[in-house]
Amino acid sequence: MPVSTESIRVLRELTGAGIMDCKRALEDSAGNFEKAEEILRKKGIALAAKKSSRVAHEGLIEAYIHNGSRIGAIIELNCETDFVARTPAFRELAHGLAMQVAAMSPLYIDQKELPVNYEGNPQEQCLLLQPFIKDPARSVQDLVNDAIARVGENIRVKRFVRFALGE
Repeated sequence: MPVSTESIRVLRELTGAGIMDCKRALEDSAGNFEKAEEILRKKGIALAAKKSSRVAHEGLIEAYIHNGSRIGAIIELNCETDFVARTPAFRELAHGLAMQVAAMSPLYIDQKELPVNYEGNPQEQCLLLQPFIKDPARSVQDLVNDAIARVGENIRVKRFVRFALGE
């Protein structure tokens, strides 16, 4: 089935995936945008797993101060090259993650950091397992995986800290 350039453009704007990836996903899904997005999301997860062993020592520090200046967060987000660290997509991801930390106050990055005898809900305390505040249907890990697929480099949350007046 031939796919129009307009539908490729729309899917590319929605997902940030490459032109040929969007075209193949639309062809495989017979023009269905939801199925095409799912195909691209699965491809992004596979790509993220493939790149996870690569070293990520570049990146940036992002700070977020909530209105009223009573809550703030600082996050270190790493990638493989300083070129990617300067892109708007990477900066937007870092800002969104800093907002997530300020809003949801996680204690750990992922399940690997949980204490052995931890009895609580890991989804509440692990940043990467939490539903993203701007889109609760997706986890923070999904957001990071999408960014990995978009920029083509490994991305890692190195550390974060949350500040609140009186805590």
